[in-house]
Amino acid sequence: MRPVPYRLGEEELVALGGGDDVTKIVERLAAAQYDGRMLLLWGVMDTARRAGHPEAERVRHGYELLARLQRRYPGVAGEVLRHPAAGAWAFHTLRGLRGEPTGPAARPAGLAALAAAVLVKSGAEGAVEVPVVDGAVTLPSLGQAMLGTSDRFALVRSGAAGAEVIATGARVAIPADAEADAPGWRGMRALAAGAGEFTIRVLVDDLDPFRMPGALVNGRLTAAEAAEWRAVFHDAWQVLVTGHPVAAAEVAAVMRAITPLERPPTGQRSATSSEAFGAVAVSRPVDAPALAAALVHEVQHSKLNAVIDIVPLVRPGVGHRRYYAPWRDDPRPPAGLLQGAFAHLAVSGFWRRQRHREGGAAAIRAHAEYARWRAGALQVTRALLTERLLTEPGKVLASAMLRTLTAWQAEPVPREAAVRARREAELHRRRWRARNRMAIR
Repeated sequence: MRPVPYRLGEEELVALGGGDDVTKIVERLAAAQYDGRMLLLWGVMDTARRAGHPEAERVRHGYELLARLQRRYPGVAGEVLRHPAAGAWAFHTLRGLRGEPTGPAARPAGLAALAAAVLVKSGAEGAVEVPVVDGAVTLPSLGQAMLGTSDRFALVRSGAAGAEVIATGARVAIPADAEADAPGWRGMRALAAGAGEFTIRVLVDDLDPFRMPGALVNGRLTAAEAAEWRAVFHDAWQVLVTGHPVAAAEVAAVMRAITPLERPPTGQRSATSSEAFGAVAVSRPVDAPALAAALVHEVQHSKLNAVIDIVPLVRPGVGHRRYYAPWRDDPRPPAGLLQGAFAHLAVSGFWRRQRHREGGAAAIRAHAEYARWRAGALQVTRALLTERLLTEPGKVLASAMLRTLTAWQAEPVPREAAVRARREAELHRRRWRARNRMAIR
């Protein structure tokens, strides 16, 4: 658990802002996030000890067991520790231990649940006590045992005969195929898709309390809903691999879990969290291209969050300012403005390619999406630079974005699509002004 330092130079920032193939950089960013997570786990253990937390001894035991298992089963441990909800849990736990405001209640002994997940997945012999929350034990990346007990802790035991979770008056056997449901057990299902030799497998996290803090998450998917997700995800992956191979490679490098969100009255909702690197939250997909675009969009936020963890991009002291963003209904601070512009650079690139793969009304829609978002991203990128909101590295990134977006403005789109894009942009601007009652900058 020894992290290494990561740096990003000017050449890499230019590549990130230029719409180039930056898969290797993205893979490095993902590795940096994993090392940062190791530091977070050590911080949970050390802070619990220093604070004299009642669970500190269990935290230490869980940490030491996890370290031993990581040395013996590095691949399995990596699967568990890279699970996005594990990062969100660590962030909230550390904040709570430091007396800072936090979201979901996080128990430090949850670190033992990470060790338990590795123990069960590896099939190693051993046992560890883990927290019970609302009568259930959640093993990150694995599943959930519904014990229905008032106990604060349960025992997870693993061995050659299998694994089980034991509490007072309750015993739940974890099936050999942990993705499958069984009496008292809800498995964390997966979505897998392939196009040629290019495959992807991500978990459907509809169980973990920390899967996407603050978002309107959906509950447990029914079997029929899970089947629908599998079908649309398969088709969306085909869209990415066949038409957007660079974007597909980035999605594969970053994404480890998908979290279903509550479906809005119209359209599709998506989100990411800087605390849960590798997770994309999406409501039930409208269609395969819409899901593909959402995956591209949200992975950009994860990429930029990872960049910001290495190098600051927004100047200190400007966080109180608010600006118009063509994709949001609320005034945005500079950091949010940069996030949106960076994401919509990639969204524009997606529709720039996808418009030539569609026909009829779908092609007009794709052209309109390209026209609208290339213009919106350009507008916001210019504002970031002219308002002097960015650090020197931030200027390098935004200047590269500006060059790319400026070049794209000259590319023709059908008149019907251009009119549609302009009408939607103007309508959004009017509604935003009426809603916020302030001058648009």
